[in-house]
Amino acid sequence: MIDLGEGEAVAFKVESHNHPSAVEPFQGAATGVGGILRDISAMGARPVALLDGLYFGAPDHQFRRAVAGIGAYGNSVGVPTIGGETRFDEAYRDNVLVNAMCVGLLPSERVTRAKARTAGHSVVLYGATTGRDGIGGASVLASAELAADDADKRPSVQIGDPFTGKKLIEASLELVERGLVESLQDCGAAGLASSLSEMASEIGIDVHLDRVPLREPDLEPWEVMISESQERMVAVVRKDFLAQVEQVCSKWELAFAVVGEVTTTGELRAFWDDEVVGAIPARLLTDECPRYEVDREAPPTEPPTWIATRSLSEPNLASKEWIYRQYDQLVGSRTVRRPGFDAAVLRLRPSLRGIAVSLEGPRLGERDPFRAGAQAVLGAALNVACAGGDPLALTDCLNFGNPEKPEIAWELERAIEAIAQVAEALRIPVVSGNVSLYNETDGRAIPPTPVVGCVGLVADVRYVPRGWREGDAIVAASADNLKAEAALIRFVARVAPLLSLAHDVGDGGAEAALVEAALWSGVGAEVEVPEGARVLLACPPERVGRLGAEFEQIGVAGGTTLLGDPLDELRAASEANH
Repeated sequence: MIDLGEGEAVAFKVESHNHPSAVEPFQGAATGVGGILRDISAMGARPVALLDGLYFGAPDHQFRRAVAGIGAYGNSVGVPTIGGETRFDEAYRDNVLVNAMCVGLLPSERVTRAKARTAGHSVVLYGATTGRDGIGGASVLASAELAADDADKRPSVQIGDPFTGKKLIEASLELVERGLVESLQDCGAAGLASSLSEMASEIGIDVHLDRVPLREPDLEPWEVMISESQERMVAVVRKDFLAQVEQVCSKWELAFAVVGEVTTTGELRAFWDDEVVGAIPARLLTDECPRYEVDREAPPTEPPTWIATRSLSEPNLASKEWIYRQYDQLVGSRTVRRPGFDAAVLRLRPSLRGIAVSLEGPRLGERDPFRAGAQAVLGAALNVACAGGDPLALTDCLNFGNPEKPEIAWELERAIEAIAQVAEALRIPVVSGNVSLYNETDGRAIPPTPVVGCVGLVADVRYVPRGWREGDAIVAASADNLKAEAALIRFVARVAPLLSLAHDVGDGGAEAALVEAALWSGVGAEVEVPEGARVLLACPPERVGRLGAEFEQIGVAGGTTLLGDPLDELRAASEANH
């Protein structure tokens, strides 16, 4: 959570739902959205934006089902999907990646904690009822490699209900706003076992599993404890507030049950018909859980370097509008800048301030883990700067293969080091995140794929760069090292109000970036393709001198062609495969 000033704070996080999406793409992607929404709600924040990072082998049926799942949940629950990244690479064919990011807003003085603090308070479970769907989702799916015969793992994929998810968000916010809960926790991976162990880690909790509302009557205690049934929250409530909490849950038509009590034993104890069926010191599942020192070894050959692709019809450079137009981008009435070009922007109503948000991974085909980590951070931060945002903080999702293999552990270590170094150079913190390991199928690991989200503060949303205009000067700048790139990002964020356009140079190089800028703007240009450019800017000619000597003018905006091709033909080529 980051303080935005003026009494506002922003909470944000990115998480993975890779293995469930590989087994059942629609529900896997949908429940990934549901889970990250609950994480933000558990902080007492209202979710205001979703972003997704999708890595698939091709834009095939499996990919389209994942996109449909994201749209079905996000659209139904009423939170706009405003950004993200899509990559197609044969290396993700058998082990897809679905990363979901959520951004929420709340008053800075109203931060809700997850840990229980007061003995004698009640533990309440509310939301959907509990069933067998999702049992083993964290252990069977997320913590093991996949194999060709994994159709039998479909029962481990959770089933989402976005309309219950919407009611859960509203009920949780009402409980927090009325001061009725001491702490709040999403009931996600590993179900009650995980959420209660985190709550109990500093004090202790007794839970009576036979009091949990069930949708299947014959569940055994262990099944109730680890079920990952969706749309459930756990709260710690003072006993004299229980009637009011039950009233709120009843108003939103949510199941409600007092399932336990905060103790001073330091243990998480599970009861069934008043008999202890499990007990463990809670800290052994949290702060004092086993720490593994894994062997790390660099591979014998240097990872290949990235090579830019050029064709506009190639799926990775082609327009992604066919994807994001399936998502509601405007619900909530905060969206100032829609997806499709660097970062999206949301207004912090009723002020004119805003936040720019972006989610980025490595460049297409990158196999070096250090470069992958650096590219993800720099790309996300530059996207935010190009939308007029001053980068404030980062969240990361580390997608890797099996860390028990020394070469994969080495990849993970190198990527983390890169993220740390770049964050330090940018002078911004990494405030949240997630790891997704064991992304392998039949022994084939995915490439190192750290995905990074960035949130930045926009001083005035009226001055967000929107597109170059007739007569604008087009300039380019490069950066040949980390210090220079960090300085460039800070500079672009500072001068953005003077610009009509700012755009980072991505996978396809400067030529593809120019095409993207022209199509976004709806205006052509007379321009020369620069060598080694990192960012393209456009502004009225009289402002070029204020940008500094390091910016080289490469052309002038105007007309209906770019590099000799009509914009209509370029747009048709970009949308050819849709």
